[in-house]
Amino acid sequence: MILISWNVNGIRAVMQKGFAEVLKDISADIVCLQETKAQPDQVMTALNGIDGYHIYCNSAQRKGYSGTAILSRTEPLSVQFDLGLAEHDQEGRVIAVQFDGFHLVNVYTPNSGSELKRLDYRNHWDRDFLAYIKQLENAKPVVLCGDLNVAHQAIDLARPKENYNKSAGYTQIEIDGMDNIIATGLVDTFRYKNPDAVKYSWWSYRAGARRRNIGWRIDYFLVSPELKDKIDYADILCEVGGSDHCPVILGSNS
Repeated sequence: MILISWNVNGIRAVMQKGFAEVLKDISADIVCLQETKAQPDQVMTALNGIDGYHIYCNSAQRKGYSGTAILSRTEPLSVQFDLGLAEHDQEGRVIAVQFDGFHLVNVYTPNSGSELKRLDYRNHWDRDFLAYIKQLENAKPVVLCGDLNVAHQAIDLARPKENYNKSAGYTQIEIDGMDNIIATGLVDTFRYKNPDAVKYSWWSYRAGARRRNIGWRIDYFLVSPELKDKIDYADILCEVGGSDHCPVILGSNS
């Protein structure tokens, strides 16, 4: 099984930048997308011609903003949208699908924003989202993926000192939120398989950051501990363009 997670920064835009070709080359069984920036009918129109997948979309009330989608070759047993909490369920940030052996959760975590204006909200989101994940995990193991909008450790961004407690995605509050996820036993698959690797999944569009590899690792696959020995590889596909993020990939032969 091959799983892909990718913040596409607009599904309609990325379709014009080789998305279909990337999908064909990778031949993923499940594709989780974040920041689709489209309503469900617009997502389906954009993906017209991509065959062989069941497609599920969640969109923000605000048009052209946020949004998530899952493409799966296998039809899931069930599909669930959002957290069930009104304050969090306006932006289309969560889709969970259930298969025989696990729950798969695709998330686009809220960004704390310029001047950290949404940091308090982000802190609240992190607590409620973790409770949601643990509730799912009571029934089955969880595969959690998406843009978590946090660099967990100094190795996960090019300029940790310059950004610590100043930039969204690398404040102590956000790091603590990620620590809390890891403390429950969920495994950061990329770091598990690549303990010392320096690779990034997002680069600012400013100042040639991607060309200079001044990036952040903020896109993840996390799994319940009972799944970690089934992981054959976890990687970041830095060479794939089309968005300011690149895809992250998880592979298992089990």
